[in-house]
Order: sequence, then structure tokens, then C-alpha cells
Amino acid sequence: MKEGRAVCSLTRAVSFHATHSYASGGPSGAHGHLYRVEVTIGGRISPGHEMLIDLATLDRVLTQQVAEPLQGRHLNDAMAAVAPSCEAVAAWCWRRVAAHLPEDVALERIRVAEDATLWADCTGID
Repeated sequence: MKEGRAVCSLTRAVSFHATHSYASGGPSGAHGHLYRVEVTIGGRISPGHEMLIDLATLDRVLTQQVAEPLQGRHLNDAMAAVAPSCEAVAAWCWRRVAAHLPEDVALERIRVAEDATLWADCTGID
């Protein structure tokens, strides 16, 4: 069997508490969620290389670019330019995470879940 580079993906999750409201509800219509953000990266690993990215590096990116800026915040304020739907939060996270990954690691998907029944996936920004 030929030993080539394996094509792999890895998903890591981070959670944070935040509130949001939609324009019709205003700040008084705010409600909170325990958001779960799943980040899937992909790439190729060569024989002898065990991982796509050091988990400490990935955890640092997720903490600094997603969890810390949003933890305990009102998302309408933290993401001032957009109404904070699941889709908008996923796209916001994509822009921040993609800018901080090593060049040889591809961001494949960001999933943002408000709860067990509602989530959105962002698979790229064009």
C-alpha cells in the first residue's frame, strides 16, 4: 500500500453565554443562549506527522477570536454591523478564525448552535 498524505479533518468546539435581540424586540427583547461553536479544519498530513494543527494553537485561536469577545456580551453590541442570527454569528466567526489559522490548514465549516434545535453552518465567505 502506498504511503501518501492523508486528507483529514478535525472539529473542535467552544461554548459561550451571550444574549441577543432582533430589531423588532430592541434591547428589552433580549434573551440568552449557551452558544456552541464548532470549527472544522482540514488538510493533509504526511506520514510521520500526527496532526493538522497543534490543539493548543487551535484552542488559543478559538478562545481569543470567538469565546472571549462574545462571552457574556449582548451580541447586538459585540457584532454591531449585523443582526445576530445564527447565520450571522457563524459568518462573523468564520472571518475571525480564518484570519488566524496557519496557511496549510483550511477552514471547512463553522457551525453555531443556539440550542439543540437550531444551528447554522458557514462554509465560506466569497
